[in-house]
Amino acid sequence: MATIKSFEDLEVWQLSVELAVKIYQLLSFFPKEEKYGIIDQLKRAIVSISANIAESFGRFHYKDSVKFLYNARGSLQESRSHLLVAEKLGQIPKSKYEEYSQILKDLKNLEVKLNNFISVIIKRSKSVE
Repeated sequence: MATIKSFEDLEVWQLSVELAVKIYQLLSFFPKEEKYGIIDQLKRAIVSISANIAESFGRFHYKDSVKFLYNARGSLQESRSHLLVAEKLGQIPKSKYEEYSQILKDLKNLEVKLNNFISVIIKRSKSVE
């Protein structure tokens, strides 16, 4: 197992950044009138995932760390919700449905990995109590 020296070494952080890039690319195809609507909301939510993971890494106490990981998980769900609403509103071009579907799968994968990471942090916290 590789040594984790920084948040950049965390798989969950790496996956969250990859997802942010994919979503930013998809958003470039959204209607321009959504620039200050769902596009802005989705950009904030998706970058919040990696930011909260990074912030959790910088926390000394397990409870603080887990709190920020929970925030990351919340932002992940918010991102998924925005994407689903955008699809229902017809804002995702038909030519981008494959990318959209893959992003939803990637979000689910990240959710599972993030939940597993949270479980590991909680278990470690109980072993030092």
